[in-house]
Amino acid sequence: MTLPSYNMDRSLIFVVLMLLGIGLVMVGSASISIADNKLQQPFYFFNRQLVFACIGLACAWGVINIRLSAWRKIAPILLMIGVVLLILVLIPGIGREVNGSRRWLPLGPVNIQVAELIKLVSIIYIADYLQRNHGQLTVSFFKIFAPLFLLGVAALLLLLQPDMGSVVVILSTVLVMLFLGGARLDVFATLIGILVMLFVALVWVAPYRMQRLQSFMDPWADPYGSGFQLTQALIAFGRGDWLGVGLGSSMQKLFYLPEAHTDFLYSIVAEELGLVGAMSVLILFVVLVWRALAIGRAAECAGQIFGAQIAYGIGIWLGLQACVNMGVNMGALPTKGLTLPLMSYGGSSLVLVCIAIALLFRVDLETRFPEQAAARVKR
Repeated sequence: MTLPSYNMDRSLIFVVLMLLGIGLVMVGSASISIADNKLQQPFYFFNRQLVFACIGLACAWGVINIRLSAWRKIAPILLMIGVVLLILVLIPGIGREVNGSRRWLPLGPVNIQVAELIKLVSIIYIADYLQRNHGQLTVSFFKIFAPLFLLGVAALLLLLQPDMGSVVVILSTVLVMLFLGGARLDVFATLIGILVMLFVALVWVAPYRMQRLQSFMDPWADPYGSGFQLTQALIAFGRGDWLGVGLGSSMQKLFYLPEAHTDFLYSIVAEELGLVGAMSVLILFVVLVWRALAIGRAAECAGQIFGAQIAYGIGIWLGLQACVNMGVNMGALPTKGLTLPLMSYGGSSLVLVCIAIALLFRVDLETRFPEQAAARVKR
């Protein structure tokens, strides 16, 4: 099996490799102290992240050779498998619980976070639905709500873990995809209103979510309690100044900032590389989203609705999740357990994002070189 030899989107390749490389370096820097203290292996998390990156690139190499029509055929099956896995996660003795959340399925030496899989298969499922019902969403009220049933079941299972952050990302991505697919504006506005009321209710009935919201509004009111993570992240941003304190010289990663190599990696980037480094990462994500949307637009103009919606969905997902993660780190959004795509430590997230990027290249290939794509792919 060989990678299709076509003129690949160089700017997309550059952005992905830069984010992946910066992420590896920063994971190594942010985790070295905690890995040495807890495991006596300073590069434990870096080595694992490097292995996950290699696995992700290997999976991407395979995915880019698979025809998009093959994904269309199995789209509903993939979502059903994802729902079954979400159910397994909630079963005691099967799913693994960490910090009060049951989100992982143990598989030998690794743990699979099913929520990351659901994000990608939801995009594939909705893209297939929009392809099959192209042009009908503007005239049928039912056609807009029909694909949300299975996604609603998945969202409920995610809330039971609990993982409200993933629910927000998935439903927001799906709503934008439905809008781009031609959903009626009045129905689209109704859906947004229903989801906003639902999220408000979920925050209201869960004391810990309300506490997060209150600590987000004023983290310095309880800097050693509910506001601890955010205050430490803000200190990291303050110390970084323009050019940072230097790679490896962060103070906040020395057991001050919890989860420094996962959810709050961006704070360490800001501290060690300064405003210049933090803005560079932000610009890289902007370019990534721009290229995804541009690939989607080209596919739509070529009449490839499924490929277009895949590209749109991936761009929206990665852009939204990156915005939420960086917003949380900067104190602009309430704390949510979402990783920074391609950068934060986590095998499930890294591998699934690599697969998603490969799908982007696949859409680009089938749009610009359909004959070459048909000759060099698995059926």
